[in-house]
Amino acid sequence: MSDDNIIHFNPWTDFNDAAPLDDPFGVEPDAAQIATFLDVVFSYCEGLIPVRGFVDKGQGKGGKPHNIWIDADDTAQDKLATFANWAAREGAAVYVIPGTVTEPGQAKSADVLQMQAIIVDLDAGDIPAKLEHLIRHLGQPTLIIESGGRTPDGATKLHVWWKLTEPVEGEDLVRLCALRGEIAIKVGGDTHFRSAHQPIRVAGSVYHKGGFQRLVQIREHNGVEVDLEDFAELVADMPTIPGATGVGMTPTPETPDKPALGSVLTTPVNEGGTDGWTRFEGASAAIGHFIRMVHEGRMSPDEGWEAICGYNAAMLRPNWPEDRLKSEADRLWAKHLEKNGPPLLRTNSAKTTPEMSAFTLGKLLDDTTPMPEDIIAPRILTPGGLLVVGGAPKVGKSDFLISWLVYMAAGVPFLGFTPPRPLRVFYLQAEIQYHYLRERLKQIALPPEVINAARDTFVATPKLKLLLDEQGSAMAAAAVREAFPNDPVDILCIDPIRNVFDGGPDGGGENDNGAMMFFLRDRIEILREAVNPECGVILVHHTKKLGKHQVKEDPFLALSGASSLRGFYTSGIIMHRPDEEASERKLEIELRNGPALPSKLIDKVKGQWVELNPMNERLVRKDVGAKHDAERVRKGDVIVQMIAEQAARGKMFTMTQFAEAFENKAGLGGKTVIRDRLNVLATKGYLKFVRQDAVKGLGLAADRSKYGYLCVEDMALKTGADAVDPQTGEVTEQAVSVLPSHYKCPQTGAVLPVENPDIWVYPTEDE
Repeated sequence: MSDDNIIHFNPWTDFNDAAPLDDPFGVEPDAAQIATFLDVVFSYCEGLIPVRGFVDKGQGKGGKPHNIWIDADDTAQDKLATFANWAAREGAAVYVIPGTVTEPGQAKSADVLQMQAIIVDLDAGDIPAKLEHLIRHLGQPTLIIESGGRTPDGATKLHVWWKLTEPVEGEDLVRLCALRGEIAIKVGGDTHFRSAHQPIRVAGSVYHKGGFQRLVQIREHNGVEVDLEDFAELVADMPTIPGATGVGMTPTPETPDKPALGSVLTTPVNEGGTDGWTRFEGASAAIGHFIRMVHEGRMSPDEGWEAICGYNAAMLRPNWPEDRLKSEADRLWAKHLEKNGPPLLRTNSAKTTPEMSAFTLGKLLDDTTPMPEDIIAPRILTPGGLLVVGGAPKVGKSDFLISWLVYMAAGVPFLGFTPPRPLRVFYLQAEIQYHYLRERLKQIALPPEVINAARDTFVATPKLKLLLDEQGSAMAAAAVREAFPNDPVDILCIDPIRNVFDGGPDGGGENDNGAMMFFLRDRIEILREAVNPECGVILVHHTKKLGKHQVKEDPFLALSGASSLRGFYTSGIIMHRPDEEASERKLEIELRNGPALPSKLIDKVKGQWVELNPMNERLVRKDVGAKHDAERVRKGDVIVQMIAEQAARGKMFTMTQFAEAFENKAGLGGKTVIRDRLNVLATKGYLKFVRQDAVKGLGLAADRSKYGYLCVEDMALKTGADAVDPQTGEVTEQAVSVLPSHYKCPQTGAVLPVENPDIWVYPTEDE
């Protein structure tokens, strides 16, 4: 963006605001529609709105673009209306990037800070049928705008908008753009809107293309707002309309006619441009193709150069000299690096690896070489393997995973998962920012010896704000190699898939099987090969909600997204809560390379993850059992409280008398139930007794029962006598502390004397 075409906007000085002469055939901008458009697209956003003024084609006019940046606030309506009036007089169309940036002059995808609306541009094919398909599957849109253009069949081109309930940024903004691309592909819309910086015409401005003046007008406005998460599910479920081809995926009449890539690589090109396609154009296209393959890691540099030389020898008539070929390849490589960032270089060792290996039965049976050592035993993560860890949001999988990886980096077993040695672990995460990541690591109760052993072998990134596309994968590979420059990484963990997912050129989401396979093969596998072909990869993924019966039948059906993920990984772990009201989590384990492993019941005890004995878990009627447990605890608490309250009123009871006096009160049940609860509380040490001489000291009637009077900790008995404060003269009712004289032995049930009445002792688990 050069400075000479940036207008520093001031409506008082930059534009002629004098009333235009009447033009009976002219079309004027509509300020009310501009205001509605701004409300839908920018009302929740903060920052600057990039506005573009392009002279529409077909008017016989020239002129450079005019660019302004206006604040996304209450002044935006007047400023944009003024700009639209000027543009209408100049024959210019008014566009905006439907998102805000932070500084004037910014207009790239990476500059976009916030967005609050989803757009699909319907500009080809059966537009009414496409609109009906969108409304049926995605719901009523907020805006339907007639953009001013017409298809060859005379249909009105449309912009369809859905306003979000709140603005999005960061990874959610990336997800919004991916949704725009996915919608466009499914209905045959314009796929250029996968890019955040793609401009769009402003409703209420004037369309001039081809000499026709039309108002870019709102056909329909509804007070509809959608949640991004809910809308993404609708998009995932929406079927592709038959015959849909996203505009931008194939050549259009507005783009120069070029041979398809397949034709470029297989059609000879003669000197002099006699084929309608010069040798320079053919060579540049072929070299550009192989450069992209090398940059993405699909070919090694040597393989790419061999392919370029092979094209030169087979298709250019006559061939280019090698020095010219090398010079053009270097020029295009430098240009590609400048645009797309560092490469994900594939090692040349892959060149010597056979494309496909096959072995006879005898060869397989006779091979007695030792099995490769597990990265994490038993067969949880094998060399070159892929482990997927799934769990619902907030189930604790990131906390669990961090603890697990630190133990692996220290070379210490964790919950039965065993590393062969201290492992080099790279944790590439896209959820927790730096300061909160270090806070979480300090909060996790890790043993000092584990921390000391893993200080240099566990490496984590702060929250990533990128996709694992060509550039993102290259950056990730460079970061891993920089973290472990001397020895290759052992474990590469990506947490979570959703925040870094790249569905490839078609822009599919994680629910699309083709997009998921592209991500696994062309992103994850190539990234693994770039850092260490033998390292283990761990992918963290979200799960969808399933009923308890479904989880019991097949917990791995809960993994979100495409089913191809499950068919690709070598092992999987699902983390879930068997009981939503309990703290225990369960790990369901699935292996491709080994025998089935039993599930693990785990929980956090004093900040550390521990494995629980599954024998202690109820197998039948878990929910009912938990409710009964809670009711028994409640009754115990009520009984202890009531004994203390009755003493404060001057009353003490034996077991039998208490059970009879409070039968069917406070939800305690019958006297037999109360008596059973009293016995349990006495065994656990919550109740003790006052007998024999201790009874006389309290002024109570002598009792010949086995246990005597009931007593709880810190109990005071109202005596009925008055107590006078010697300083203030205040008269209060006197109360004396009640100390136990006997207790119930938890082993034998015998009534034994208390050694020290001033210290209330509870039985330990060993006792």
